[in-house]
Amino acid sequence: MGKLTSLICCLCILSQMTGCAGSSPSMVTKNGIYFDTAITITLAADNTRAGEEILNGCMELCQKLEGIFSRTLEGSELYQVNHRDSSTVTVSKELAAVIGCGLEYYRLSEGKLDITIAPVLELWDFKNGMDRLPGQEELDAALERVDASAVHLSGNQVVFDRPDTEIDLGALVKGYAADELKAYLRKRGVSQAVINLGGNVNTLGSRPGGTGWRVGIQKPFADRGVTGQILEVTDRSVVSSGTYERYFEKDGTRYHHILDPDTGYPADTDLSQVTIVSDRSLTGDALSTVCMLLGEEKARELLKEYPDVEAYFVP
Repeated sequence: MGKLTSLICCLCILSQMTGCAGSSPSMVTKNGIYFDTAITITLAADNTRAGEEILNGCMELCQKLEGIFSRTLEGSELYQVNHRDSSTVTVSKELAAVIGCGLEYYRLSEGKLDITIAPVLELWDFKNGMDRLPGQEELDAALERVDASAVHLSGNQVVFDRPDTEIDLGALVKGYAADELKAYLRKRGVSQAVINLGGNVNTLGSRPGGTGWRVGIQKPFADRGVTGQILEVTDRSVVSSGTYERYFEKDGTRYHHILDPDTGYPADTDLSQVTIVSDRSLTGDALSTVCMLLGEEKARELLKEYPDVEAYFVP
């Protein structure tokens, strides 16, 4: 296995990107709001106008992918799948790829990463400052619908054993999107870029000048911008998952957004954060969540199957 480290301080991605000292090429940046998060894409371009055109294409790609994967956006492909009137649905190659990845990591995680967690997610609100706990009866009813083994994928066809199964791909979508954006940039002739999808950072090549991209990792439970670690990477992805990004406290207990599909409650884990450095951002997205759900001991065992992955554990 690659580098596996325990860190004293908790980590979360904040991008820290600085160009080289030379005047050429120019660094061109564009921001947007997609996948329920703020995103930033920066690339090196000899021609600023050409760079801006490519970045506009990146945003169009983000919009397209959001129209496929959003669970809550009416009219999205996933929304239509979740509101199907047939047990068999033909889906796009993009949706099939991510569902297939989710089912694979469901197996690898012994059921802890479950893409059918949607009914439970709907009972929790970690975004709007509300501290309501789901009632046990409604939680039990939702949990009865959580079972990824009832979803089957064959090519572009998804077969559901139950009519009330709903899918959520939030643990995977940003990683998939970051990989798609990187591939798009390559096709457009870009050789140096960094993609930051709200904590999922994917780099293309190196910075101008040949050094790696410096990715600052947010220290958890600290003020925004306080860095706990800086990683330098070239042509790799950096993804963090943790219990500190979305949570609320009630009666002295902290409830975070990484939910255990067995209980419907936030995962009882001995890790507060996991950072994964990998070639594919989708791999990093999946593994960072899986490791959080499994806990450190089982996560270390799983990562032995990934020799090219660097993992940073924070207790």
